[in-house]
Amino acid sequence: MSGVRVLVGTRKGAFILTADGKRDRWQVTGPLFGGWEVYHIKGSPADPNRIYAAPSLSWFGQQIQRSDDGGETWEPVGNEFVYDGETGTHQWYDGTQHPWEFSRVWHLEPSLTDPDTVYAGVEDAALFRSTDGGRTWQEFPGLRCHDTGHLWQPGAGGLCLHTILLDPSNPERIFVAISSAGAFRTDDGGETWKPINRGLRSDYIPDPDAEVGHCVHRIAMHPSRPNVLFMQKHWDVMRSDDAGESWHEVSGNLPSDFGFPIEVHAHEPETIYVVPITSDHQHYPPEGKLRVYRSRTGGHEWEPLTKGLPQQNCYVNVLRDAMAVDQLDPCGVYFGTTGGQVYVSADSGDTWMPIVENLPAVVSVEVQTLP
Repeated sequence: MSGVRVLVGTRKGAFILTADGKRDRWQVTGPLFGGWEVYHIKGSPADPNRIYAAPSLSWFGQQIQRSDDGGETWEPVGNEFVYDGETGTHQWYDGTQHPWEFSRVWHLEPSLTDPDTVYAGVEDAALFRSTDGGRTWQEFPGLRCHDTGHLWQPGAGGLCLHTILLDPSNPERIFVAISSAGAFRTDDGGETWKPINRGLRSDYIPDPDAEVGHCVHRIAMHPSRPNVLFMQKHWDVMRSDDAGESWHEVSGNLPSDFGFPIEVHAHEPETIYVVPITSDHQHYPPEGKLRVYRSRTGGHEWEPLTKGLPQQNCYVNVLRDAMAVDQLDPCGVYFGTTGGQVYVSADSGDTWMPIVENLPAVVSVEVQTLP
């Protein structure tokens, strides 16, 4: 029987949760890298035994850790992230120019085909790649040095590149999202980049329809339709049917269109999931009810999924990288909260159960579907 391995990054280490295809009995391993903030941990689609993790700590800086045996053992690999060429400046919170400074890795995205190739999105916002299993890293400077780069400004969490989507049908195409600059796309393997924010509107910036400056929280795609993108923005749930050339809002009947994660069902490209949060200064669910919302129509029409989730006195948040789906049938959906709970639905969201509770605040959740 197939199984799943859930990789959980938290504020104080990483955890690995494993189960068979029924997904009703779980083994919990961890904490790995105890005491370290693990913003992201993700496995290679090309080799399920290869896993990359990005623990960091203010005292000791950034590490990249690699496992070649499914998380049983780990070794530190390369942690040198050096901007290519002249560093330059970006806009600071007060509108002045500020030099680019590397702080941490926010997101790791292993190649779809090569376990030794992995991409890293970092703060201050830049995209790096390793082709030797994480030992050395090279920047794609065309993104950071884009003509608009000096206008990029940090969001509340920093100037971070937090989303990387690899097009399975076109290895030259990559999508990224940056808070608080917006979404960008390359069609030539990372040499050049273009902003893909037309149709986004953000009332909190001087020009609400600007080319850059939008706080994109997360973008997602179904691998069978890489031209169709879904976005959870600072406010608004958005959709693009032309690889980001234009966007339109699909928030529909959501109780709030503020939130962080967005995911697509593994087998139904028009089925998407979000977790509404009250507002940008009240980072908890509306009415204290933890509800995942599902649309089976690619947006506009949404239904609350609540069975098994707390429906009173729940004031946790679900962060941008803390939701994932597996490839089993029926599709499993997973998310983690800042209260330390990790939930699973083994029936595409109809019912939920906690896998584990009382972890440190969950930052990221990824899933490997195992043979």
